[in-house]
Amino acid sequence: MLGCRFERITRGPWNLAIDRHGGLIHEKGTGCEGPRWCFEGRIETGTFRGFIQVIDAQPLTDSLRESGARMSEEPQASIITTKALSKMYGPHLALENINLNINAGSIGILGPNGAGKSTLFKCLLGLIGTTSGEGSVLGYDIRTEADTIRSRIGYMPEYNSLDPALFAVDQVRYAGELLGMNSSTAMQRSHEVLEYVGLKDQRYRKIETFSTGMLQATKLACALVHDPDILICDEPTNGLDQRARSFMLKTLQRTVKEGNRSVLMSSHVMDDVQAVCDSIVMIHKGQIVVHSNIDELVNQVDREIEIMVWGGASRMEDELTSIGLEARRLGRIIRVKVVDEKTSQQILTAAVKAEVQVRQMKEYEPDLEDIFLLIMERLGTHIKGSSELMTPEHTGGA
Repeated sequence: MLGCRFERITRGPWNLAIDRHGGLIHEKGTGCEGPRWCFEGRIETGTFRGFIQVIDAQPLTDSLRESGARMSEEPQASIITTKALSKMYGPHLALENINLNINAGSIGILGPNGAGKSTLFKCLLGLIGTTSGEGSVLGYDIRTEADTIRSRIGYMPEYNSLDPALFAVDQVRYAGELLGMNSSTAMQRSHEVLEYVGLKDQRYRKIETFSTGMLQATKLACALVHDPDILICDEPTNGLDQRARSFMLKTLQRTVKEGNRSVLMSSHVMDDVQAVCDSIVMIHKGQIVVHSNIDELVNQVDREIEIMVWGGASRMEDELTSIGLEARRLGRIIRVKVVDEKTSQQILTAAVKAEVQVRQMKEYEPDLEDIFLLIMERLGTHIKGSSELMTPEHTGGA
């Protein structure tokens, strides 16, 4: 939801809501020509219960819309920068010489447990001090302007930060008040963001009665209550079932694409990061090892042919290796690095010699999981999948 202003009031069916500045937010799909349709001015008539029915509204001129379009095409300045940023906990070096320039958009923050992801978030928010180096968020110094930064950022932590005795609507209102919103505005926004995250009908239930999915959604609502420019989500899909996970990811996608907000998302689930993010920053042992666009990374991965083998996958893997082909086995699935146009025929010949059936054969399209495993292997950490990095909390287990 984007903040809009209003110029003249004419009759129309548009629905709007109040933003954190007391302005109006256009609700997509309620009678306007499209999500970029906007207005300017003030309200003269209407009702105030959750959403405002604007009786009169007049669109801006085409020239102003074209001006806004030109502005959106201009190069974006970095929203987060760090220079030689380091953080030590006693003798332990948690972050070492971090240099970042992050532009607006959706960014995945990846790395094994203990790599420094949460520490980086806390440094950017000014929740903990840095040992050395410098950084800024939206142009504000993380060392001296932390209060201003936190007023512009929504933070959804991995740990449980909710009061079990509160109703959901009061928990989110309280989060807004802590960020400087007056009580009535915070309550209004609480209703709006709880509906946005799918908890409209659970607003007056106590937090202690919530499922894991509802708890995560409430944390997201607390992070969104003040309409932040940047949303930081630390493991947002932890412990969620497939339905809750899907809704969480779609909500984050909407926040980026329709809300025009930036999202920094940490997760051990590579599919989740790829669903939301355009680029990644990978941290390993407190250092940045990768900062790149996901599509560019995918194009750097070797082409592979994927086969499904029946009747002796181990024999097939040995046969492929014996003729000099590089193979990766995942149960009955074997992925073979493409050397040249003869690779397909070599695979079939190897299957005959190994006396196995090839049930399926296709060119494999690499994803973020493959990139992550490849990078971890090059860093000397050998794992079969990112699932090995997950704790029971990540999967919803005990």
